[in-house]
Amino acid sequence: MKKLLLIFVILILTAVFLCFKADKIISEPQKINGEIIFQINKGDSLKKISETLAYKGLISNARYFLWYAKLMKIYPNIKAGEYMIDHDVNFANVAEVLQSGKFYWRKVTIPEGLTAAQIKEIIDTNEFLQGETPDFDEGEILPETYTFMKGESRANIVKQGKEALKSTLAEIWNNRAENLPLSTPKELLILASIIEKETGVESERDDIASVFVNRLKIGMKLQTDPTVIYAVTQGKTELGRPLYRKDLDIDSPYNTYKYNGLPPSPICSAGRDAIYAAAHPADTDYLYFVASGSGGHNFAKSLDEHNKNVRNWRQINK
Repeated sequence: MKKLLLIFVILILTAVFLCFKADKIISEPQKINGEIIFQINKGDSLKKISETLAYKGLISNARYFLWYAKLMKIYPNIKAGEYMIDHDVNFANVAEVLQSGKFYWRKVTIPEGLTAAQIKEIIDTNEFLQGETPDFDEGEILPETYTFMKGESRANIVKQGKEALKSTLAEIWNNRAENLPLSTPKELLILASIIEKETGVESERDDIASVFVNRLKIGMKLQTDPTVIYAVTQGKTELGRPLYRKDLDIDSPYNTYKYNGLPPSPICSAGRDAIYAAAHPADTDYLYFVASGSGGHNFAKSLDEHNKNVRNWRQINK
């Protein structure tokens, strides 16, 4: 009898110890340093999920989490996807994240002023996207940061970019300044792409726009170097050298030294600010501009004034 009582006491003490140990493992937070990103794949078993969480350092014991998830009936509610945890968590916290559907969104950024070929390369080389990148026209993608879930298609990023450009262009076109020498939203986008290539200084975009708008109004050639560079490279590579005088004679509709008006299509993807500047040029009489030597440009109303600015720029370059 005493032996049976001893065994019973030992079993009770063991059960209490195991419960205490389990409670400690379940409730004690795991220390998380920085961000931990992990993937739960569709069809993963609870055992596989538990092992993934343990391997990532989010739980201290895979077997205990498996039991906990079964007891709390968590498994049917776990949503497949990529997650990020950046704070200390216990079993309940991890389970809450897995059931929340608050996935980790990755980002791809398209900077302003890139050509279609350069944008395609960014999308092609993103390791978290899949599938082929569909072709798209020059200037058809709005420079922006786009979010996506790991494994999303490259075609969907292109779709997001096209839709963003379409809505932005429509909004700005519908609220454009009066008396612009532009007939269609496409012409606005073409002008914006030239402005985007001519300056990165936010405060002077509308002045740059005014020069080109003033020239278009009087039938003066735009004579802008970025369009000639595009004629030489077709937007596929960087020029990698200065623009030579002989380049100005190239027979291309993008050569605005040779042909009047706008080129037939954008020469890059213009950002929202450049599109807005094209639609709202400053009210000036400027017809010329040249680099100031300090990152911006000097503007002029007459050729004499412009030539003086050019001489000053050359002197600075010396």
